[in-house]
Amino acid sequence: MSSIVEGPGAVADPLADTGGEPHGIGASVPSADALPKAQGTYPYAADLWAEGLLWAAVLRSPYPHARITRVDTSDAVAMPGVRAVVTHEDVPGDAMHGRGVADRPVFAHDVVRHHGEPIAAVAADHPDTARLAAAAILVEYEVLEPVTDPEKAFAAQPLHPDGNLIRHIPLRFGDAEAVGDVVVEGLYRVGRQDPAPIGAEAGLAVPRPDGGVELYVASTDPHADRDIAAACFGLESDRVKVVVTGVPGAMGDREDSGIQLPLGLLALRTGCPVKFVATREESFLGHAHRHPTLLRYRHHADAEGRLVKVEAQILLDAGAYADASSDALAAAVAFAAGPYVVPHVFVEGWAVRTNNPPSGHVRGEGALQVCAAYEGQMDKLAAKLGLDPAEIRMRNVLATGDLLPTSQTVTCPAPVGELLKAVRDADLPPLPDGDDESQWLLPGGVSGAGEPGAVRRGVGYALGMVHVLGAEGADEVSTATVRIHDGRATVICSAVETGQGFTTLARQIVQEVLGVDDVRVLPSDTDQPPAGPAARGRHTWVSGGAVERAAKMVRTQLLQPLAAKFGMSVELLSIADGKITSYDGVLSTTVAETLDGKELWATAQCRPHPTDRLDDNGQGDAFVGLAFCAIRAVVDVDIELGAVRVVELAVAQDVGRVLNPRQLAARIEAGVTQGLGLALMEDLRAPRGIVKRPNLTGYALPTALDAPDVRIVRLVEERDVVAPFGAKAASAVPVVTSPAAVAAAVRAATGRPVNRLPIRPQAAVVKPPTA
Repeated sequence: MSSIVEGPGAVADPLADTGGEPHGIGASVPSADALPKAQGTYPYAADLWAEGLLWAAVLRSPYPHARITRVDTSDAVAMPGVRAVVTHEDVPGDAMHGRGVADRPVFAHDVVRHHGEPIAAVAADHPDTARLAAAAILVEYEVLEPVTDPEKAFAAQPLHPDGNLIRHIPLRFGDAEAVGDVVVEGLYRVGRQDPAPIGAEAGLAVPRPDGGVELYVASTDPHADRDIAAACFGLESDRVKVVVTGVPGAMGDREDSGIQLPLGLLALRTGCPVKFVATREESFLGHAHRHPTLLRYRHHADAEGRLVKVEAQILLDAGAYADASSDALAAAVAFAAGPYVVPHVFVEGWAVRTNNPPSGHVRGEGALQVCAAYEGQMDKLAAKLGLDPAEIRMRNVLATGDLLPTSQTVTCPAPVGELLKAVRDADLPPLPDGDDESQWLLPGGVSGAGEPGAVRRGVGYALGMVHVLGAEGADEVSTATVRIHDGRATVICSAVETGQGFTTLARQIVQEVLGVDDVRVLPSDTDQPPAGPAARGRHTWVSGGAVERAAKMVRTQLLQPLAAKFGMSVELLSIADGKITSYDGVLSTTVAETLDGKELWATAQCRPHPTDRLDDNGQGDAFVGLAFCAIRAVVDVDIELGAVRVVELAVAQDVGRVLNPRQLAARIEAGVTQGLGLALMEDLRAPRGIVKRPNLTGYALPTALDAPDVRIVRLVEERDVVAPFGAKAASAVPVVTSPAAVAAAVRAATGRPVNRLPIRPQAAVVKPPTA
């Protein structure tokens, strides 16, 4: 349940009746796909069908580390109904793929490097036949000792031809000899969070008459997927088309080439459409997870609580392949000190390969792990100095014009102190009054085994930050086309709608600029120009910016003849609600009359300013923009059982500009709840590299009964002048901040250090003193 508090800088209730259809920027325009999704008629990849359809199954390794000595597919090929079996020998193009680093085989052929790695794929006329045939493939293994401790990966035998070390970033900022009056140290661990999308991975591959193939998948970066697939298939890029189906949940990037590539190979081999729908177990084994991380910290402060120096060691477990680990490490190292002013920062960061499940893009990667650690350190400093936890944070907050430890100047709005003050000063939720109904509000509910007298309330604070768009030289560009004809506008942009609201935003932009209510956004595919991945708020900025520029170009085409006819400049004409009026009110006509049956269109690009790769000392202008958040968590803890109930999470966030109040509230609430899952329950366990209970029974997720009140107490609308509309990404930073806030509140309730996420019950138990 969420609520938005009224007050300066707060957003009005997004559900309030505005007296008409919402329209344009700043309105709560409803999502065009909301109704079909609610009715269950929205088409996802798992719903697709084609004439002559075959079904695919993938054989995956049962071991995290093994040498493959023999693969025999003869029994599978001989089964009735089986149309094709493919292994690494059947890959006509590049046998290795990957984003950034092509280090992952399409099919394992000599060595298996993680549990669930694909070895072969089958196409058959029935899904059960395909699964039975995959199980009939004989694979002989020489089981090897897995390397699952990332600290041991440095000295272990290489798990990959590229070695075990993916990246090392040393950051040097200030004076290494500086010391503070007070020093605190801490060791922190963050577990493996799974994206756990509501819909498991699925896809359909359809062969084309020209020898190419079309892939219908829930891609969030279709052009990158096309290029990887084309290289694997040994085809030119224009002979592979990726069509984006509905994306049933995405928490960063959602690309599992382990599904797309076998599908395409099978379709090309059989000449038939081939479909695959992953089981939940296959989903857990196949896609990337949040990086498990080990963090060692030492904070120095003066006697007044002002930070002097931060020292840290950060170790990311990448799993078997590189994927997004370099990006995650860069964010972790750069933000290791948090949104605080620290004159001296020294960090060592590593990302290493292990035989654990693969890690990759998950919302707020890198930034979340260090937030949990540096906020734990701030609580330790507060306790040692006898300061209020909010006060010590207030004395150190970052602001516009300050330097990051990478020596980059913060040029965007950074109202960190304002955000902290908003959550600190917000009213606290009431305590349970002790009646029977309030028993439901205690940890464990009315059926819990604990006693009400064992419940302690805690209040904790956390400040988080993320970077907006890609970093370290990423070419962030998007292209969009806007057409208007017969009173309808059409937007063509390959930016993928993953639930972040881009298609709704595109409609709002065109409504605002052209005054046309009827706006259609075409589905995404690779026949359109590239727009890049749907991650880190990119599409609000670069794709929204491209749509705005294209719409403004169409607006100029529309108004120029009219302005010339009446001897005035285009700037003196305005468009609103389908009407064109002059500044003096003399000219008044409609958009439809001015168009007079003509079709107008324009194509535009948006490319933010370039960034630099961090140098050998971790220095450089690596980020386009930053976003900030403050959260106050209120928890009740049963100190005898260690049960934790999150009562409320009060949020203040730096959003630049509110583009759609309803969508913004939903994104913040969803982000906070995702972070809550990592704080208290989500941990994909893989002892000795074997994923245990890879299903939604064994992997606990927060449900509606676990979700606390999410109270948005302030949204700071200080526009970022370099961003289109001045808006900032809204989804990732509450995910980053909420786990640290919950941990801080549990520390406040129990006095325990709470240095591991998710928080285990034993970490919240307070043992009575011995007699």
